[in-house]
Amino acid sequence: MTVRTSVGGDELRVRLSNTFGTQALTIGRATVALPVANDTPQIQPTTLRELTFDGRQQVTVPKGGQVLSDPLPMAVGPLQELTVSVFLPVATGPVTFQFNAREPAYIGAGDQAAKAEYTVADSRNYWFFLSGVDVRTRHAAGAVAVIGDSLVAGNGSTLGLHRRWTDYLAARLRDEPGEADPGILNQGLAGNALTHDGSEIGFPELGVNGLARFLRDGPGQTGVHTVVVALGVNDIQIYDDSPERIIFGLRQLAAQARQLGLRVLVCTVAPFQGFSSWTPGKENTRLAVNAYIRDSDLFDEVLDLDAVLRDPDGTGKLKPAFDSGDHIHPNDAGNEAIADAVALEWLLDS
Repeated sequence: MTVRTSVGGDELRVRLSNTFGTQALTIGRATVALPVANDTPQIQPTTLRELTFDGRQQVTVPKGGQVLSDPLPMAVGPLQELTVSVFLPVATGPVTFQFNAREPAYIGAGDQAAKAEYTVADSRNYWFFLSGVDVRTRHAAGAVAVIGDSLVAGNGSTLGLHRRWTDYLAARLRDEPGEADPGILNQGLAGNALTHDGSEIGFPELGVNGLARFLRDGPGQTGVHTVVVALGVNDIQIYDDSPERIIFGLRQLAAQARQLGLRVLVCTVAPFQGFSSWTPGKENTRLAVNAYIRDSDLFDEVLDLDAVLRDPDGTGKLKPAFDSGDHIHPNDAGNEAIADAVALEWLLDS
């Protein structure tokens, strides 16, 4: 599986998850290496490193649990692509996975985790069991967790080229003068909603609701001092929720963040007129939610996705230059515009 760091450092560890499993998960071997390129399973042999778990190569992850590898001395740069491989010696049962990784994962038979030349039987744009890579930096700056839906996950951006708005944001931080940049943790999940599970409409891969996953995907990640909440559009366009229900969900997430001493940024709901589920009534809901977000003093800052992406013609559509073609997801240019709208001081621990 291909992943990319946001910050560089001299040590890393990998998080493997069996959150949605129905039985114990056995990892027979796990490795990390630098790939030859981002669109190939082949690695640079001299960079291959074995991961261990309390000093052991094999680890069993209990049903519903997760494990962290031992810290691994390995120099990685900012925006560094990594290949993480796992060998599964026995049947896993239901798989914990991210179905919209926007990066390739390669599947083959047998234990190939330590092989430089990988024999591929299949590929998917998924991450299987892999839920995070922590990097230790020389200058501790913590992390920012961005909890969102498909606009965070990167739908509409170019596959394999790291064009999500969080990728552009990490690149801005890298290029900004200064020594201490926070890690940017993309916790986007296509179809995710504030108060609805995907299983309600027959698609469990859309995840559990934002309130249910907040503690795991926000404060539960390493070093998080700030959370960005970018949810709400699916509560409108899929579930046709009222403004009051959506506002309740946002208020709850903000209250939970503050209780834990975290800073919280909230995104307005981006326009989606022209998308198949759009109606005038849903547009009114979107406008009401955005008016509340802009006027509320509950959030530390507001990232106004609506203002960034909306066509100034007053129709409630995406700007044509930012539209990926489906009228709801921004293209690469739109993702870059979102990243450019973030004031970098919002992301610094204070």
